[in-house]
Amino acid sequence: MLRLGIVGLPNVGKSTLFNALTSARALVANYPFATIEPNTGIVQVPDARLDALAGIVRPARVVPAVVEFVDIAGLVKGASEGEGLGNQFLANIREVDAIIHLVRCFQDSDVQHVMGEVDPSRDREIINIELGLADLASVEKRLDKAARSAKSGDVQARQEQRLLEAVRDALAAGRAARAVVPAEEERPAFRGFNLLTAKPVLYAANVGEDEIAGGNACTDALRAALERDGEIAELVPFSAKVEAELVELAPEDRRDFLHSLGIRESGLDRLAHAAYHLLDLQSYFTAGEKEVRAWTIQRGDRAPAAAGVIHSDFEKGFIRAETVGYDDFVRVGGWKPAREQGLSRAEGKEYVVQDGDVMLFRFSS
Repeated sequence: MLRLGIVGLPNVGKSTLFNALTSARALVANYPFATIEPNTGIVQVPDARLDALAGIVRPARVVPAVVEFVDIAGLVKGASEGEGLGNQFLANIREVDAIIHLVRCFQDSDVQHVMGEVDPSRDREIINIELGLADLASVEKRLDKAARSAKSGDVQARQEQRLLEAVRDALAAGRAARAVVPAEEERPAFRGFNLLTAKPVLYAANVGEDEIAGGNACTDALRAALERDGEIAELVPFSAKVEAELVELAPEDRRDFLHSLGIRESGLDRLAHAAYHLLDLQSYFTAGEKEVRAWTIQRGDRAPAAAGVIHSDFEKGFIRAETVGYDDFVRVGGWKPAREQGLSRAEGKEYVVQDGDVMLFRFSS
């Protein structure tokens, strides 16, 4: 399951957003550290294709792909040295697949900012510095151990030492660990370091209700800071206040409310889709009488790996996959006409699964 950690300074709207996204009951308060233990919530990834498939197959149930959001307590300056329970919070971040960096881009005199004035570029820098310092401490500790092993002639330790030195130099220069591009043979070791700044980052700008569609001066400043630093990252404006209001509306009223604000999708939809794009993920479908279901895979995965998402036995005993493209499946109306019209294909182990494929796996037990 995809895990996204929501991080940011205190009082930027993290818990409000989390409550809205998951309909949870995380504590929301106007003071730092209202959230101490990380709240987690499972939310569905919106995909209109599921409804179309369900209308054809008429299954007993429909199962969308899901994302786990982890609301990590607000970091503060000095978190890498343990300030504000920083070590605990940093450990929580290590467990997620990607980071949603929530930045405050709204003005409200009733909600205090932990740093005084609202300045998203400064806030971003504080978080990045703390994550980088935590990584630097981790890398230096690993490097010391690798260097000792390398002196004894350990080839793997020498390779790890070179990679760690490159990461250390990047971090010391104020760059994220993801700025280091490891060689193919170094990638397993690099992943094993589990560095905070190696994780993909998506920026979420919490703006006022009437600023979602166009943003404001704060979002413009944040974009400029990203461009200045050469950071290729997506910025999603949203309003935690609007998301909280959406939860209270009936489903049929939400679309009209969003349209009145000049947007088509809720913050949840846009964050989930942006996360899929960030991590280069896609969905394929299984469609039968029991259920229509979306499965999340990495773009470029081959058929056996896609089967393994359902069950490891499917991958181990993979024989072939019966596959129909989503558009063809919907256009002709299901498996039977797709087979009769020659649109169903038998694909083997080398087949690269395409986004939206409708699949049926054959495997040996």
